[in-house]
Amino acid sequence: MTDFTLEIKPKNKLLDLNLTETWRYRDLLFLFVRRDFVAIYKQTVLGPLWFFIQPILTSLIQMVIFTGIAKLPVDNMPPLVFYLSGNVMWQYFSGCLTLTSNTFRDNAGIFGKVYFPRVITPLSMVISQLLKFGVQFSLFMAVWAVYMFQADASYTLSPSWHILLLPVLILIMAGLGLGSGMLISALTTKYRDFSFLLTFAVQLMMYATPVIYPLSFVEAGYRKYILANPMTSVIETFRYGFTGTGTFEWTHLAYSFGFMVFVVFLGTIVFNKVEKTFMDTV
Repeated sequence: MTDFTLEIKPKNKLLDLNLTETWRYRDLLFLFVRRDFVAIYKQTVLGPLWFFIQPILTSLIQMVIFTGIAKLPVDNMPPLVFYLSGNVMWQYFSGCLTLTSNTFRDNAGIFGKVYFPRVITPLSMVISQLLKFGVQFSLFMAVWAVYMFQADASYTLSPSWHILLLPVLILIMAGLGLGSGMLISALTTKYRDFSFLLTFAVQLMMYATPVIYPLSFVEAGYRKYILANPMTSVIETFRYGFTGTGTFEWTHLAYSFGFMVFVVFLGTIVFNKVEKTFMDTV
C-alpha cells in the first residue's frame, strides 16, 4: 500500500477546524498577510501614510459636524481623543468584517486551482487588519499622550487599569469580524445581494454603536438596544481604560465575549459546510 505525504479528504463534520493542518500551512498564512497588507495602498502616492490620514481626517470631520454643529457631548474628553478612539476601534472591526465577507467571491480563482485550508484566507485578513490597527493605535496613543501630559484643566484624562483589557477587546473585535464575515461569505456564494447590503449595514451599524456619541448620551429607554450591539461595550471599555470616563460593566463585556464565541462557532459551521460546494455556485 502506497503511503502518501498528503491525503486530501472531504470534511464530514460541520465543526472540523483541523487546526493541525492549518498550522502546517502557516507559511502560506503569513504570505497572505503580507499580500493583503502591501496591496492595500499599492500604486498610491502617499502609501502607508493613508493609515494615519484616514482616521485623523474622519475624526476631524466628526469634530466639526457632531461637536461643533450638532453640539453632541463627549463626556468631558478632548474631542479628538473621543472620536479617534471610536474610529480606530470601529475601523478594525468593520475592516475584518468587510474583507472576510468576500472570501469565497474574491478568492474563487485560487480555491479552484490549489488546495489549502480555506480558513487561512479569512484568518490572514484578520491578521493583516490587526497590523493596520497597530499603526492607527500608535497614532491614537500619540494624540492621547499630548492631551494626557498637557496642562489643560478643561479636559480630564484619568487612565485606569482597564487598559490591560485591550488584548481582550482586540480578541472580541477579531472574533466578531471573523465569525460574521465567514457567515456572510457563505451566503454571498448564492446571493450576491448580501455583498451590497453589507456596505450599507456597516455604515448603519456605526450609528448604533457609540462611536460619535457616548453611551451616557443615549436615553435610558433606548440604551438597552445600543447595549445589544456587542461592539458597544468594547468601545466604551476602551475609552474608560484610557480616559477614565465612560461606562464599564463586567456583564456588558461578558455579553460581548459570549456573543463573539457564538458568532465564531456559527460562522465556522456554515463556512465548513459551504466550502465543499461553493465552486458550483460562485
